[in-house]
This record gives sequence, structure tokens and C-alpha cells, in this order.
Amino acid sequence: MNRRFATKFSFLFVVLALWQVLAGLQLWPNYLFPSPAEVLEVYTAGIADGTLLEATVSSLARLGVGYAISLLVGVPLGLIWGRSRLVQDTVGVLMIGLQALPSITWLPIALLWFGLSEMAVIFVVFMGAVWAIAIATRDGIQSVPANSIRSARTLGANSLFLTIQVLLPASLPSMITGMKLGWSFAWRSLMAGELLYYGVGLGQRLSQGRELNDMSLVVAVMIIIIVFGLIFERGVFQPLERRIREQFNLG
Repeated sequence: MNRRFATKFSFLFVVLALWQVLAGLQLWPNYLFPSPAEVLEVYTAGIADGTLLEATVSSLARLGVGYAISLLVGVPLGLIWGRSRLVQDTVGVLMIGLQALPSITWLPIALLWFGLSEMAVIFVVFMGAVWAIAIATRDGIQSVPANSIRSARTLGANSLFLTIQVLLPASLPSMITGMKLGWSFAWRSLMAGELLYYGVGLGQRLSQGRELNDMSLVVAVMIIIIVFGLIFERGVFQPLERRIREQFNLG
């Protein structure tokens, strides 16, 4: 474990050192390629006046609401999709097509329906995440062995018992994968929405950095997004996947 930590730390140190060397060579103007120290100054100022903290909290709140709604809709939708031949042959085809749409394409619709508001951004987040969750849940349901379903039916299991005790546990690994994909899509959708939304948020700070030619601010916000992505990947989804695999002896 210590060796792995040392490897990661060494890699980050090399990246920072290379970044500093390139900035010191001044191959590009500072406003196009800032140094690590200049980005650190943005963090110091942003924490001191509260702007970065406020933007981060606002973005995470929108992300949490949109992602929670996508879970509440995507998981049941995937369950129905995986069990119903009619849904597979009709609505399922449409949902696969919708999954192929980039999240940014939902923004004009969101603006027309909800105006330049919080709901527009949350809608874009929801549409960016829900299809990945639904498709992964469907795949998990369809991967459940037919023998397991027949055995449960033979023992007198009704539809509710079958869903809760057989289908959901067996499809959990696939569902967790879908939840992880949905989370990454939700992050991207959030940034797409916030770039055009003039409220407080990380996307708005990115837009501000672009308008002011302040690459230090842009890089600082990008690093925040990366850090939170790693926190949820390594701190939430990876342990959850590991626990599910150990519980069901999936290797």
C-alpha cells in the first residue's frame, strides 16, 4: 500500500515539475499557460473571498438533484425494460437512440421549457445520466440466468418478491457500473449547462475565465472537477463495486 501511494505521489510530483518547467520556459504567454503558483493564487483568493467554495457547493447541489432524479427514474425504467418484451421492441429502441445524443443537445430544449434557470441545468443533468443508468439496469436484468427465475417461480415467488430477492441482487454489478457511468455523464452535462447559465457554479466560473482570458481560473476549476471525479470514483463507486463483487463471489 505504501509503495502504491509512493508511486502515485511520485507521478503527481513529476507532472507538477514538468508543468512548472514548461511554464518557466515561457513558450506561451502566462494568460494561456499559467504556472502552478498562479493557479494556487486563484485557489487562495477564491477560498478567501468564498467564490470558489460557493461555486463548488452550488454545482454539487445541482448535480446531486439531477443525479438523484435520474436514479429514481432510470432504475425502475431499466427494470421494466429488462422484463418487458413490448418495451424492448418499442420504447427501448427510442431510449437507445436518446443515449447516443450528446447532453449539450438537450440544452436548447431545456432553455425553451424552463428558461435560463436552475431547472434547465438540472434537466440537462438528468437527461445526460438517466439513459446510461436505465441501459445498465436493463443489461443486468437480462443477464440473470433463466434457471434462477424459473426456480423462484416454482417456489411460489410473486413478481414483487422475484424483483427484490432475485433480479435486483443479481443485476447489482451491472447497475453499479451504470450508476458510475451516469455520474460521469452527469458531471459533463452539468458543465455544459452551467457554461450558459449565469448563476453561481463551476461552469459559470469556467465561462468567466474564458471571457477574462484568465487561464489560471480555468485550470483551477478543471482541477476541482477532476478531484471530485476521483473522490466519487475512488471513494464511493470503487468500494461499492468491490463490496458487491465480494458479497456475490464475482471475483
